[in-house]
Amino acid sequence: MTITEKRDYEYTDLPRLMGLMTGDEKHGPAATSTMDALWVLYDRVLRVGPERVGDPERDRFLLSKGHGPMAYYAVLAAKGFVPVDWLPGFGSYASPLGHHPDRVLVPGAEIGSGSLGHGLPIAVGTALGLRAQGLGTPHVWVLVGDAELDEGSNHEAIAYAGPTGLDRLHTVVIDNSSASHARPGGIAARFDAAGWSARTVDGRDHDALYAAFTAPHPGRPHVVVAQVEPKSA
Repeated sequence: MTITEKRDYEYTDLPRLMGLMTGDEKHGPAATSTMDALWVLYDRVLRVGPERVGDPERDRFLLSKGHGPMAYYAVLAAKGFVPVDWLPGFGSYASPLGHHPDRVLVPGAEIGSGSLGHGLPIAVGTALGLRAQGLGTPHVWVLVGDAELDEGSNHEAIAYAGPTGLDRLHTVVIDNSSASHARPGGIAARFDAAGWSARTVDGRDHDALYAAFTAPHPGRPHVVVAQVEPKSA
């Protein structure tokens, strides 16, 4: 199957596509925690596609929670960004599908992830850059893990984005109870205090995710906290 070939895949195909990826260091719980949010975004929300990877008017999706990227790769394969026959080689020496996505090697990947905590600051910069270029159509989405919020760089980004009114900026926090530090009032309260629009939903409920992703938030950046089962469960 080549990148230009297409086949219709459904959400129910994702476990099988993920099952094609084998090897060590799979970070399985990290991958499966993102599966539903990624599917709803790529299937119903994001204005992206294999034919638009270079379109300046496309939405930008940044995967900050890049460790355990099998669900991300499975969704990209299901949507035609990468060939399905790349999946079995995941993590091997010659494979473009590494243990962290590489934007140079993976069609549709906007950033290369590595050390956790950088995606949200990069998303803020991306939204500012699009605004400076006068591109008012693209939305910027970034998916982070709750443990990433232990990193101070995220809180600088949160504190800056709210007062700046970056209403094209959207953050999805996958909350699988892996953060080291609790926050008074929960994760959403931290964003709300900085001027963000914030919603907390069941991270396995596709209709709830879609409603939260598309909720209006004029003049403010938007965060959706998607709660899933604890990582240790």
